[in-house]
Amino acid sequence: MTKAAAPAPEPQWLTAEEQRIWRSYLHATTLLEDHMDRQLQRDAGMPHVYYGLLVKLAESPHRRLRMTELARDAKITRSRLSHAVARLEKNGWVRREDCPSDKRGQFAVLTGEGLDVLRSAAPGHVAAVRNALFDRLTPEQQKSLGEIMQIVAEGLQPNEAGADLPWLR
Repeated sequence: MTKAAAPAPEPQWLTAEEQRIWRSYLHATTLLEDHMDRQLQRDAGMPHVYYGLLVKLAESPHRRLRMTELARDAKITRSRLSHAVARLEKNGWVRREDCPSDKRGQFAVLTGEGLDVLRSAAPGHVAAVRNALFDRLTPEQQKSLGEIMQIVAEGLQPNEAGADLPWLR
């Protein structure tokens, strides 16, 4: 005799208000990412993700990070990172160095030219961020947004051991 499978629980559907909030969030974040990407393409000749990689390297000791760490910090696949770093190398903004302690490992290193490009792009980028986000919010709203995003990020930050995460692929 085969035991019947228990019926799946009914989904807890979003309320009309939750649906409105969710869709507003998706709409705003899509528009914001597109706005940042277009501004950086127009003013600095690079997509937003490349700018983020340059920032991560500039903030790292000796302006260098292992490729696996850079992928993790940027939340992108190692394959996508490798492609991005190849483009940044072609521009002379980044170089790769072998890792002396790990034959398979590599570092991405921000070059002086890359740092100059980043310094040149930063004022326009910060103005775009201010105009698109912070200038539209009161200080209280800014604080709330920061707290909310921190809670969401902490809840979604997985334990990387055994997790199927894009930056581990």
